[in-house]
Amino acid sequence: MGCGAGKVLPEASKKGYVSVVQSIVAFSKAQDDDEPRKHKEKTKSSWLATGSGAHHQPPSNTRQQALRDGQQQDKVAKYRAKFDPRVTARYDVKALIGRGSFSRVVRVEHRATRRPFAIKMMEVKAPGGREVCASELAVLRRVSHANVIQLVEVLQTPQRVYMVLELATGGELLDRVVTTGRFTERDATRALRMVLAAVGYLHGLGITHRDLKPENLLYYHPGADSRLLVTDFGLATFGGAGRAKGDDWSLRTTCGTPEYMAPEMVLRRPYSCAVDMWALGVIAYIVLSGSMPFEDDSRTRLYRAILRGKYSFRGDPWPSVSSPAKDFIQHLLASDPAARLTAEQAIRHPWVATMAAGSSMRNLHRSISQNLRQRASRTSSRCPSSTGGLSRASSSAGRGRLMSLDRNQESAHRDQYNDT
Repeated sequence: MGCGAGKVLPEASKKGYVSVVQSIVAFSKAQDDDEPRKHKEKTKSSWLATGSGAHHQPPSNTRQQALRDGQQQDKVAKYRAKFDPRVTARYDVKALIGRGSFSRVVRVEHRATRRPFAIKMMEVKAPGGREVCASELAVLRRVSHANVIQLVEVLQTPQRVYMVLELATGGELLDRVVTTGRFTERDATRALRMVLAAVGYLHGLGITHRDLKPENLLYYHPGADSRLLVTDFGLATFGGAGRAKGDDWSLRTTCGTPEYMAPEMVLRRPYSCAVDMWALGVIAYIVLSGSMPFEDDSRTRLYRAILRGKYSFRGDPWPSVSSPAKDFIQHLLASDPAARLTAEQAIRHPWVATMAAGSSMRNLHRSISQNLRQRASRTSSRCPSSTGGLSRASSSAGRGRLMSLDRNQESAHRDQYNDT
């Protein structure tokens, strides 16, 4: 999408915010125990580390390293100053991890236990910040799954909400693909099985994520046996789980990252949790090839391609990818949401269930990495100020840049699509 924003936010709504914020754990002056609330399961997932940063080699020039360290310290000091003193009394801010329109994420260490965590500081003064914060909290306070990010505690001030989450250090999904040096269809099914387990769990609770993409899939630790976690629930909502729950709940708000939007969402028609399954089809396509099934600098042309289901299995490495893998993708990228696989059906698909046992074990790493680099280069040439790594090439705008669609413009686009 060129240099444009990478997300479409839902229309603002006040519903749910008051009840969520009222239930937030407030600071207590009489609180003597600084130990954060521990999760029920000791081995639960953690969250948010920059994958590309975990794999960069340190510069050989010590002066450059010192300069970089100094810049990092300046950033830490800058964002530490923004934190409420009662937060920094409990947690020592170590490094800035990421930033969005309404949030900052930092790596911290609990002062009493020395345990590492991530804190997501949400600005709730702006209506958009309230909406995103309310959505994320409503979901995170409900979930408990090995492949879903876990909330540790929530701290509140009048201007900000601080979400304390467990910290992951394994990097993003595509960073892992690029840095392993070897990646086969079996590796792809191993990752997709974990994502499908998480998505099936969420859909069972009536939760639709609405922004599934590789940047929101993070590994718990750098080891080969690490769990993969679904993160970033800022656009998640309850409802839309009709097929999973046996009812006819539907959603209508257009939101998410355009390249991953399902046709029914593009058309602003009522939709269900099946939009997440479409996004998983896009993710599977990217993981196996390093390229996007639907991509265009023009949002109008992009949406038209999505509505036509216009994608192909041409180019390297697709001739080496098995038919079952392509069949899996085709059953997720079905234009009719009723024909799309559910999470439960997808995890039982022969290609996933057998972990690609009958597929070629050819190493796809070179082709995937080359395609990702080429796309990153194209994105960089269109957006010279972009600092995203290879994995961010899967989203034309990178993490956290948000925008809303103009209703008149969207209506005009929709008329164009209906005519084609």
